[in-house]
Amino acid sequence: MRVEHAPAKLNLLLQVGAPRTDGLHPLCSIFVALDLVDEVRVEPAAGESDTVSCPGVEAENLAARALAAYRAAAPRADLAPLSVQIQKRIPVAGGLGGGSADAAAVLRAADALAGERLEPRALREVAAGLGADVPSQLAPRSALVQGVGERVEPIELPPMAFVLVTSAEGLSTPHVYGELDRLRAAGVAAPRSRLEPDRVRGLARAPLALLASRLENDLQVAALSLRPALIETLAQLGDAGALAARVTGSGPTAFGVFADRAGAEAAAVIPGSMVAEPL
Repeated sequence: MRVEHAPAKLNLLLQVGAPRTDGLHPLCSIFVALDLVDEVRVEPAAGESDTVSCPGVEAENLAARALAAYRAAAPRADLAPLSVQIQKRIPVAGGLGGGSADAAAVLRAADALAGERLEPRALREVAAGLGADVPSQLAPRSALVQGVGERVEPIELPPMAFVLVTSAEGLSTPHVYGELDRLRAAGVAAPRSRLEPDRVRGLARAPLALLASRLENDLQVAALSLRPALIETLAQLGDAGALAARVTGSGPTAFGVFADRAGAEAAAVIPGSMVAEPL
């Protein structure tokens, strides 16, 4: 049996380019792995086929796709049918990458249990085929992520803590990207002519106050368009003393940046809020 921890992912900064010919959007982002984690247990199945159990997730689970993709990529692996049980702590459809983290945890577990493991590059290719957030979660930590999620560069960030404010109802990531394209085409949101990995890499090395003052999320304008109530949430985080307040990824989770956990805990009085720190 393998027990894997699947950390939530926060987009501390996110630049989104125009869609490619395949419809995917290139990005440049600082990903932060958080101490908010799902628990993924993988063990031999009682029956003759793989099973995935994830209470609270009714739609097709990305973890099931991850296991099927691993088997397809590693046909010589001596891997018996597996039972995957996911205990969710990361809010579903909250822009925190919980499904991607679970999928990456399943890939790690399957590879560890396989008789013949995949080469690291092949495992990353399997992860990239599942979604933009999955490759970075094979080895969760703070990272500069580029391309469509397949280029992952570990980085160091200054100490910080976050207040996360979740929502009862999630937002569809494809819908948020579609709204961004619509707002850019209408001239409401500025197009991004180029991504800036060198500037973003430099910001990651900056003192927290400077880093916080330069945070951006190109998807935020689309998330606010679809969920205007988030405007008030961001204002509440600012009033609570956050150095910066943004929507993470496609939302609807908002976050405030604080210098330390004590400051974050003092500010976590907004309904739906919780405190998290980088791993």
